[in-house]
Amino acid sequence: MIKRKLTVLVTAIIVMIVAGCASDIYIETDSEVFRNQDTLKTVDTYRIGVDDTVVINVWKNPELSVTVPVRPDGKVSMPLIGDVPAAGYTPEEVSIIIKKRLQNYVRDPNVTLIISDLQSHEYLTRVRVTGAVQNQSSMNYRQGMTVLDAVLGAGGVNDYAAPDKTKLYRKISGKTRVISIYLGDILYKGRLSTNIELRPGDIITVPERIF
Repeated sequence: MIKRKLTVLVTAIIVMIVAGCASDIYIETDSEVFRNQDTLKTVDTYRIGVDDTVVINVWKNPELSVTVPVRPDGKVSMPLIGDVPAAGYTPEEVSIIIKKRLQNYVRDPNVTLIISDLQSHEYLTRVRVTGAVQNQSSMNYRQGMTVLDAVLGAGGVNDYAAPDKTKLYRKISGKTRVISIYLGDILYKGRLSTNIELRPGDIITVPERIF
């Protein structure tokens, strides 16, 4: 009973937060969801953030190759060229910046950059499942993750759930999109039309049914 009351409370808080930002909310109809590519488009570019660790390799120049963390000022340090901006850029963009600066010291530098440790976006990239599920969860986003993956990761729905009234809250261009998810169809009928791929920051809320 205590757990159920907590579930109701958490769901109510989310509804209140959403209601308080009503001017920034757009509720999409079912047909709009699948016409709107901005809604369904998944994230395909990662931007470096503070506390990430990057591996910078300058081909045939091991003395210039380094593994360094991104400092709080958003920069990394390299031999010869000093500080290089990194936070907010893609790995490819930082590689180009380094290559251009190294051209004053190295002939035709070949620079590659990979991220070895992702720390900066831990909470921004999480997916949350709340409401009438077995275990309300905040989980790390994984590429290709779907609504069903997240719900199963939260232990599935509980006995009080109204799965076909599930909502997905997604932030797009500063506004929150509310997408209807027919979770009952997904779980019990194999109808996967609303089993869409998730984005970092998505929130799935499964309401309780009204007795």
